[in-house]
Amino acid sequence: MKLLESRILWGVVLVLAGVLFLIDNLGILRLGDLFWVVIFIASGVFFISIFVQNRANWWALIPGFTLLSVGLLVFLNWIAPSLGDLWGGSIVLGGIGLSFFFIYLVERENWWALIPGGVLLTLALVAGLDGLYPGIPTAGIFFLGLGLTFALVALLPTSQGDMRWAWIPGGILLLVGTIFLIAWENMLAYLWPAGLILLGGFLILRAFRNR
Repeated sequence: MKLLESRILWGVVLVLAGVLFLIDNLGILRLGDLFWVVIFIASGVFFISIFVQNRANWWALIPGFTLLSVGLLVFLNWIAPSLGDLWGGSIVLGGIGLSFFFIYLVERENWWALIPGGVLLTLALVAGLDGLYPGIPTAGIFFLGLGLTFALVALLPTSQGDMRWAWIPGGILLLVGTIFLIAWENMLAYLWPAGLILLGGFLILRAFRNR
């Protein structure tokens, strides 16, 4: 009965949306951006309700969060266009990224969702920082974000058990990101000597421990 009631409810919502579209297209009443805000948010809530009714429908979280983030972007463009231009990419990418993290939280078997989620949130961060601070080393931040994503795969619990393999790509990406950031500060000349010192100290310490 609840499912039937839900279908009736959303059927009414779709009919009303069609009527609003018709009114706006005929020029009877110009609803403007507020109309699209309502449409996108209502559509997002619709998909999320599909997931709420049955958690096996985790796929519905992706269009749900995407539509909600687009609705938020349209609303921001409506009330503050300059902020919308600055944060638009971050809002949409971040919303999609969050949907993947929720997919993981719902079912630990979906550990793979951490990877696209981390990539999208990293891109959202890069897009936002690039708008605020032009010239910032976004490549380094991007690689660090990817490295932290794989670190999460290694650290967070999954139904597959130990995921230590994720430390390999994670460590490489973190190293590459660090190199990019240091190079941006023109300090790359100090990296290799410091790396050699640390490596040599590690080998000496390990030799004494073995004895």
